[in-house]
Amino acid sequence: MFPLLMVLLVPFPPSFGAQIPNQAQTKEFPRATNGQMFPWDRMRLPKVISPLHYDLSIHPNLTTLDFTGVVRIELDVHEDTKAVILHAKHLHISNALLLAPEGIRPLQVLEYPLFHQLALLSDSVLTKGRKYEVQLEFAANLSDSYHGFYKSSYRTSTGEVRVMASTQFEATFARGAFPCFDEPAFKANFTIQIIREPRHIAISNMPKVKTVELPGGLLEDYFDTTVKMSTYLVAYIVSDFLSVSKTTQHGVKISVYAVPEKIDQTAFALDAAVKLLDFYDDYFDIPYPLPKQDLAAIPDFQSGAMENWGLTTYRETGLLFNPEKSSASDKLAITKVIAHELAHQWFGNLVTMEWWNDLWLNEGFAKFMEFISLDITYPDLHVDDFFLGKCFEAMEVDSLSSSHPVSTPVENPTQIQEMFDDVSYDKGACILNMLRDFITPEAFEIGIIRYLKRYSYQNTVNSHLWESLTDICSSDDLDEGRIKHTEFCSKRQLQAGVSKWYSGDELDVRAIMDSWTLQEGFPLVTVEVRGREVRLSQERYLRTDDRSLTEGFLWQIPLTYMTSSSNHIHRFLLKTKTDVLYLPEEVDWVKFNVNMSGYYMVHYAGEGWNSVIRLLQHNHTALSGNDRASLIHNIFQLVSVGKVKLDTALELSLYLSKETEIMAVTQGFGELVPLYKLMEKRDMATLENQMKVRRNIQAFHLASNPDKIRWSDSGSVSERVLRSYLLLFACVRNHAPCLAKATRLFEQWKDSDGTMSLPVDVTMAVFVIGARTPEGWNFLFEKYRSSQQMSLKSRLKVAMTVSPLQDKLKWMMEQSLLGEVMKTQDLPDVVVSVSKNPRGYKLGWDFLRANWHTLIKKFDLGSSTISYMVNGVTNQYSTREMLQEIRSFFDALTEETGSKMRCIQQTYETIEDNIRWMDSNLPLLQAWLNKRRPTTPHEDL
Repeated sequence: MFPLLMVLLVPFPPSFGAQIPNQAQTKEFPRATNGQMFPWDRMRLPKVISPLHYDLSIHPNLTTLDFTGVVRIELDVHEDTKAVILHAKHLHISNALLLAPEGIRPLQVLEYPLFHQLALLSDSVLTKGRKYEVQLEFAANLSDSYHGFYKSSYRTSTGEVRVMASTQFEATFARGAFPCFDEPAFKANFTIQIIREPRHIAISNMPKVKTVELPGGLLEDYFDTTVKMSTYLVAYIVSDFLSVSKTTQHGVKISVYAVPEKIDQTAFALDAAVKLLDFYDDYFDIPYPLPKQDLAAIPDFQSGAMENWGLTTYRETGLLFNPEKSSASDKLAITKVIAHELAHQWFGNLVTMEWWNDLWLNEGFAKFMEFISLDITYPDLHVDDFFLGKCFEAMEVDSLSSSHPVSTPVENPTQIQEMFDDVSYDKGACILNMLRDFITPEAFEIGIIRYLKRYSYQNTVNSHLWESLTDICSSDDLDEGRIKHTEFCSKRQLQAGVSKWYSGDELDVRAIMDSWTLQEGFPLVTVEVRGREVRLSQERYLRTDDRSLTEGFLWQIPLTYMTSSSNHIHRFLLKTKTDVLYLPEEVDWVKFNVNMSGYYMVHYAGEGWNSVIRLLQHNHTALSGNDRASLIHNIFQLVSVGKVKLDTALELSLYLSKETEIMAVTQGFGELVPLYKLMEKRDMATLENQMKVRRNIQAFHLASNPDKIRWSDSGSVSERVLRSYLLLFACVRNHAPCLAKATRLFEQWKDSDGTMSLPVDVTMAVFVIGARTPEGWNFLFEKYRSSQQMSLKSRLKVAMTVSPLQDKLKWMMEQSLLGEVMKTQDLPDVVVSVSKNPRGYKLGWDFLRANWHTLIKKFDLGSSTISYMVNGVTNQYSTREMLQEIRSFFDALTEETGSKMRCIQQTYETIEDNIRWMDSNLPLLQAWLNKRRPTTPHEDL
């Protein structure tokens, strides 16, 4: 429980009834702002009263940047009480009334800002079983952060600044827009009215029913009543947006909204939304319950997107697409984010987690469904090529002792915000993928449909999901006429599939999955082959010197493996600390975690890694691209914990000269690039030695793929993304042919005043080289300032942060903070990108430290944005001096300014791990590189 503000030992008067905890007579309770006793002492609201319906009228003034409102809430009383406890944050309450059958009476209003709570006190008892209404009038300023009801603005091509207002209520920010029961389990219906000027439009979750003219030339829009939903999904926007629309096969109107000058960039998103909503409608076997679905591109938006029911909101870069200016990676990213938010209309909106501790039930499912849906609807995107990266990203965080279980207790808003991280999203998706592979895709689909149908418009916990995925063929709450269900169960594929895994006890999905959701971290499975005998053991993988932190962990692990004698996938459920498998014959090699469908790492003890290395060097295509990527990932992570020597990992990486699959190539770079990133930030003996190490790694790995260096937009999405990646890497690392080509193209593009058509996939490399001179940087900035093409602006911004010009890097961060010529929403990306620049890494840290208090106010304490900046700025430091400097700053903070945030502990752990790695492996790396001097013609990298 969040610490309480206890100021006075006072017993509660009995008239407050059931809201008072049993121990009230002996506890100290908080005081309201007026000095009176506040009749509730807990962060979570009491369950004595629940809302049934909100009538909400909002009037934003986009000139004075404030708003007024009236809310009438219908209440269902479950216990006799005289107090209604609900949420409000930074709202001025001017009037509060109780609308009871006996008449209208005033309510006394008490405020307790620490918990964002209001107490509405009645002079008579609200009786159990009866329904009442409360009405509150309120006012506030439009927020200048990215939460609540906040102001946004954009600049037209003529330089005019236009203002709009939009909402972002997840997780705990609806209370900043109107008084409400701001917890996900307090679902209700909402009827919304918005007052506006004629020059604007208003949109909300539901279609507009009518518009009424008001005195003074104002208009009031009335919107239809919503389905039953949580407060964090309420949304409304007042703007001058334009829209384009289409209708799905199921009769749902889809509209995409954007600022007028960018409406021509909405066609791709509109088509994608239509296709994906139709897909989900069929896949989940549950009709989308609203008559419309809007997608709005918001000029100022902190996260990537938000799933408000019927009105999903996005960053402009997450929705707007220009076929001539946008890249293959832009197309992939936009389609994925639309797929994510539309999946939420079922996972999260229709069925909602009971409390934020199970956020993964929303976000892990939506992340997982991105890949399931796009694999079917957009096969040309090859999303399977990118799913593995999500698991690697999750493992990066999950390998720290400061990680947390997928389902973990949270109470206060900062802790809730911290749940929006790679564990909830990416680990959640990866363990769902593992479960799907475990019980078969057919059984998984039937089980989640059962889950959605059983708990529609309700709230759930973990166990509800596991129950829905157990004994699906005895289901009595599915439509028995459903073809997939009846066909699947008649063939008893589930039972057949499970028998492949474990022939002992009856399958217990909950017991298996609790081991993945209720404890943090993930297992390392050690495999040792001795003849036909395969010895298995499991332990927690943890990047720390303290091995005691790995004790007491046990997972039920769905192991998969294949061998040199059979490409058939074998399965075994490892439920104990150790076990033994027996092969039908001796083999040359064995590969566990086939395609890395499981969320665990594998160590091949004895001669295991040597046999894998021989396989990759002589016949790497015997394994899939995902298998090769997982081997690269696993072996370098095992170096970090001393299980494998660095030279063994580097020997394995030599095979990359033959690699063409994007996940394996990028994972190879992902493991090797940080090696010299660490060196850039450590004082080594001589600059020549530092540069020699960098040159060797670059020459060895980039020059091995010259056929990828093509300056065109040809090929599949994966090939195009990889080409762009390699070209950018080559130019940043001064690959002479790349420098010459990029310099020539930049000068031609600059001479044409930016009108020359460049292949989109090469623009990042070209812009990065152009940004190296003051003249080139200034030209890029002018194009950034004047462009209305969001994907182009994004690439220009990144290229400018890679510049060696330190004065420009400082200026970019300062301007992003001001938010006039560069959007403040982009500041986190700018700061992190500058920090990865060899000429800017100390600038990023100095900026973060100097502007800390401004940043946590703007982006909110505990948010994923703050965590992203803290980790992104510091995670490549590897000296004790920098660790001490960073500790000194963060240790001096108070809890109110972030001292307890998880990301700070993660930062300490990461730097300590970097220090250990460098102390242990730097001499080995230099010795190995000296032995492996490249002899390729590209030695000048």
